[in-house]
Amino acid sequence: MTDYLKFYINGQWVDPSQPRTLDVINPATEESCARISMGNKQDVDKAVAAAKAAFPKFSTTTRQERIELLQSIMAVYQKRYAEIAAAITAEMGAPVQLAQRAQAAMGLAHFNTNLEILKTYEFERDKGTTRIVREPVGVCAFITPWNWPINQIACKVAPALAVGCTMVLKPSEVAPINAYLFAEVLHEAGVPAGVFNLVNGDGVDVGSPLSSHPDVDMVSFTGSTRAGILVSKAAADTVKRVALELGGKSANIVLDDADFNKAISSSVMTMMSNSGQSCNAPSRMLVPASRQDEAIAVAKAAAEKVKAGDPNAEGTVIGPVVSEVQFNKIQGLIQKGIEEGATLVAGGLGRPEGLNKGYYVRPTVFANVTNDMTIAREEIFGPVLAILPYKDEEDAIRIANDTVYGLSGYVQSGSVERARQVASRLRTGNVHLNGAGPDLNAPFGGYKQSGNGREWGEFGFEEFLEVKAVLGYNPA
Repeated sequence: MTDYLKFYINGQWVDPSQPRTLDVINPATEESCARISMGNKQDVDKAVAAAKAAFPKFSTTTRQERIELLQSIMAVYQKRYAEIAAAITAEMGAPVQLAQRAQAAMGLAHFNTNLEILKTYEFERDKGTTRIVREPVGVCAFITPWNWPINQIACKVAPALAVGCTMVLKPSEVAPINAYLFAEVLHEAGVPAGVFNLVNGDGVDVGSPLSSHPDVDMVSFTGSTRAGILVSKAAADTVKRVALELGGKSANIVLDDADFNKAISSSVMTMMSNSGQSCNAPSRMLVPASRQDEAIAVAKAAAEKVKAGDPNAEGTVIGPVVSEVQFNKIQGLIQKGIEEGATLVAGGLGRPEGLNKGYYVRPTVFANVTNDMTIAREEIFGPVLAILPYKDEEDAIRIANDTVYGLSGYVQSGSVERARQVASRLRTGNVHLNGAGPDLNAPFGGYKQSGNGREWGEFGFEEFLEVKAVLGYNPA
C-alpha cells in the first residue's frame, strides 16, 4: 500500500491543514491499495489563492509558450503512461487492456487534440471597427469522477492550460491515485507554480468550498445529476460560469431494417464495457415489439460472452464495479426490475459464478421493460441492459425522449439516411449512428438534466474563454 498524503499547491507538495486520511479500496480485492489525505476549506483557500496569483502572468503567455508546455506534458505523460494505466486498474477495477488502450489513452488524446486546436485557433478577429477578443476565463475549479478518471481530468485541464487559465482540481476520492500521478507529470513537465493545484477530499469539505469560492471564475463538474445541482446552487451566489456533464439514460433505437445480429450484439458489448460505468452507455435498447424475441436471443447470447473477473487476468471483459456502495445500489435496482415485472434474460442478483470476493456484478439483461419501470428511468451505472419494445418508429422516438436525461442516443438502421432522420428528432447532445465510436473533436455534453456546456474538441476549448468586444479598435 502506498501513501499519497500531500496536496499539490503552488508548485509544491504540501501537507494538508489537518491530518485526516482515507483508504483507497481496490474493488477487485476489497482491500486497501493506498491512502490519501482529505482536505478542507483551508486547503481550498490556499490552492485558490495560488491559482489566482498565477493567473495574471500565465494568462498572458504566448501561444508558442503554451504549445511547448502541452508538448512537454505529453512527453512526460508518455513516460508515466503504464503507471497511470496500472493505477486506474487498481483503484477502479478497469481491466488491464481497457486501462491501457482506452482509459489512460484518453488522457493523452485530449492533450493532443487541444494542442492541435491551439496551434491555429483565432483568439482575435475584427468585425467592422470592433475587435473581438477571446481571453481565458480565469481561475477554474475542476471536480471530476471515478469512472473515466484521467479522461475527465484531461478534457478539462488540457483546454484550460491551452488558453491560459489556472486551476484547482478535486478528483474523486474513490479513484484519486491517477490524479496524483497526473500532478507529478505536470510538475515534471514544467507547469508554472500555481497554475495547476490538486486538493483531495469529498464533496462537502472540498467540492462545496471550491464551487462557492469567490475567487473561482468557473467551475466544471462531471458526476451525478444530484451532485451537479448542488454544485450549481453553491456557485450561484458568485454568478460564476458553471459547466456540468451529468447523468444519462441513453436510448439505443434498433430500427426494423437493422442487421439485428450485428447491431444488438455490438450494442450489448458497448453497454457492458467499463462494467456499464459510463454516463453515455446505451442502457435502454428499443426494439420492434414484433421482433423482441429475436432481439432477446441475440442479447442473451452476447451477454453470456461478457466474462467478468480479475481485471489483471487475460480474457477478462469487465472487472468489478468501483465500490461497495455502487455494488449495493446496482443489486437494489436489479431486484427492483424483477419486482416490477421485467423479464430477466441474463445475469441477475449476486456475483458471477466463481467470484466470492470483489464488487463484481453479473452482466444482466432485462426484456419486456416499460419506460415507467425504475430500471428504465434511473441511471444504474452498472452492466445492466433494459430492452424495451416499441410499436413503430414514432413510438420509438417518443420512448427515447421520455426521460429527464439527454446525454447520448444511438440509432441502428440499414439506411444511414433513415438513421439520420431519427437522430434529428432525439433530444440528446450526442447521437451515434450504426455503432459509430467517439470523436475527440466532436462536442460532448447533454440536454436537459444531463447538464450544460460542452467538452472535447473546439467546443470544449471555447468553454474556457471569455469574449471581449473592443469598440473603436479600428477607427473608420
